[in-house]
Parts: sequence; C-alpha cells; structure tokens
Amino acid sequence: MLDRLPGLEREYELVLAQLADPEVIADRARLREVSRRHRELEAVVAAARQRRSVEGDLQAAREMVADADGPDRAEMRAEIEAGEARLEEIDEALRVLLLPRDPNDGRNVIVEVRGAEGGEEGNLWARDLHEMYLRFAERCGLAVEPLGSDPSAMGGFNEVSFLVRGERAWSLFGFEGGTHRVQRVPLTESQGRVHTSTATVTVLPEAEEIDVHLEEKDLKVDVYRSTGPGGQSVNTTDSAVRVTHLPTGLVVAMQDEKSQIQNRAKAMAVLRARLLALETDRREAEASSARRSQTGHGGRADKIRTYNYKENRVTDHRIGLTLYKLDKVLAGELEDLVEALQADERSRQLAGEP
Repeated sequence: MLDRLPGLEREYELVLAQLADPEVIADRARLREVSRRHRELEAVVAAARQRRSVEGDLQAAREMVADADGPDRAEMRAEIEAGEARLEEIDEALRVLLLPRDPNDGRNVIVEVRGAEGGEEGNLWARDLHEMYLRFAERCGLAVEPLGSDPSAMGGFNEVSFLVRGERAWSLFGFEGGTHRVQRVPLTESQGRVHTSTATVTVLPEAEEIDVHLEEKDLKVDVYRSTGPGGQSVNTTDSAVRVTHLPTGLVVAMQDEKSQIQNRAKAMAVLRARLLALETDRREAEASSARRSQTGHGGRADKIRTYNYKENRVTDHRIGLTLYKLDKVLAGELEDLVEALQADERSRQLAGEP
C-alpha cells in the first residue's frame, strides 16, 4: 500500500495542472473525468501527507527517548504510543481510500419505484417508498426532480420515477435497488388482517449524452394526449411523449409536464440511463448479475428488505440488520441502513470478496 502513495501524489499534482489547462476545461468529457479523479485523489493525498508528518514526529520521538530519563522519558513513551496508534488509524483509512472506486460514484441517479405484488396495496406501498426517499434526499441535502408517474386508483403509484442530484446521490441510493416487502393491515382490508405486499425499486446512474450517443434514426417518437387528473394543458394538448429505442426495444413514456419538449427531455434522460445500464451489463457479467438481482421478479422471495408495521421493524436481509424504528425510517431516516450497507461492502472489498 505504501509503495503506491508517491505515485498517487505525483498523479495528484498532474491532475491539478490539468484542471487549470484551457484545453481540458474546454473538453466537457475530459474535464468531468479529470475532476472525478481529483476528488478521488484529494483524500488519499491528504492522508498520505498526514501519515508522513506523524511518521516524522514518531521518528524524532524515538530518537529523543533514548536520551530522556525520569518523567521526561515516560512522557516521550506516551507520545510514541499515541503516535503509533494514530499511524494505525491513518493506515486503516488509507486502505479504505485505496479500494477500487465504484465507477458511478459522483453521478446523479434515477430512481424508479413500481407496485408489485399485492394489487392496490402494492401500489400504495410504492407511494410510501417514494415519499420515504424524498424525505431521505432532503435530509441529505440532495435535490430531487420528478420525472414521471402513473398514479393508481386509490392514490398509490403503478410506477413513479425521479432524478436525485448531488455528489453523494449514488453512494446513498445505490443500495436501494431491489424488492421491498411490507407487512401491514391494508386500507382495503376490512377484517384487520395483516397482508404482505411488495414494491420494486430500480436505481440507475444518470447517463449524459457523452456517455450514450443516440442516433435519431434509432428512435421512434410518438406524441399523444396526456391522461390522468386534469389541469391546464393536461388532457387538452398532445404533450405526452413516448420514445422507443428501436435497436433494443426499450420504451420510455413521459406525460407529467405541460410541455412536449420537457416530457421528451425527461424521457431521453431515462432512456440514456437504461441504455447505460444495459451496456454496463453487457461488458461486465458481474454487474449484469448485480443489476438483475435489484428487482428480481418483484415476488416476496426476492426481497432485500422487510418493513413490518406491527413490530415497528425494518430488516435488511442482505446484511441481517434489524432496526425497531420503522416510523423513523419511513420519515426518511435511512442513514443507519445505508451506513451499515456501505461498511459491509468495504469489509468485503478489504477481504477480497466479490
């Protein structure tokens, strides 16, 4: 690990110079790549320099303790012990910082929530998850932009999607993909019996135009009249947009905005994200397996997390973590779950596990 640090510090200086280079600044794709690398290296270099300072102080203390006696000698030994402990802390931090970076770190994310098993109760659960994620994003200082929604008969969502913007969007939402199971008495239940329903969550890193180039000849764009609740321009103009990517058959439809242009822009953003995920899956079998496991079939056996209302309990089945604070989680307090999942991933990486 220590052998890598001088090379990374040299690379950091090179990256700083590139960030001031007019040619790099003018190249959007290159600037994004260099800026991302700068963020990755900045913490590593800071820790490396701190390590060098602590190591220098330790070396000086070890040389001085040989000539010290009495109280001075005891004080110097205490300083050495503290310095060695600090050095261990820095080395542990460096081991984590030098782990392979997720290529999606720093990206915005598109989150899609769909009602699955349980009929209308599954759709109502999709609504509750959507509200939970909006509160979580607000707590974390992330901006949210609605993309599209398909409301259900009782006020839930057959499907709802939104964009989360912010440097930490992927690291905070990336673990949420999968089947979320709820156990509660539905509004539609007259006998007070507990039902089990599910909703699926898909999390996609946002793709920019430079990531996915779309040819007009590969697109079929249909415009039609919006449906759903009325309002100015809704149900009265052909503002809804459906974009079909002919080579893959992917279809994205948007109708929430009054403007056809806005709906098309949002549809294209979702389409690029889905195409980027497909391309990633194609290149990396491991990534493909991970993505397929996000939603499974939406069945109860595919669950990643269970929310039990009666016991006020949330259980994440991937790491065996159970919290008895469902009310707070639904209010957007997902930090304990996310931090535990992040820690588990770091531990597996440090142990060399997939």
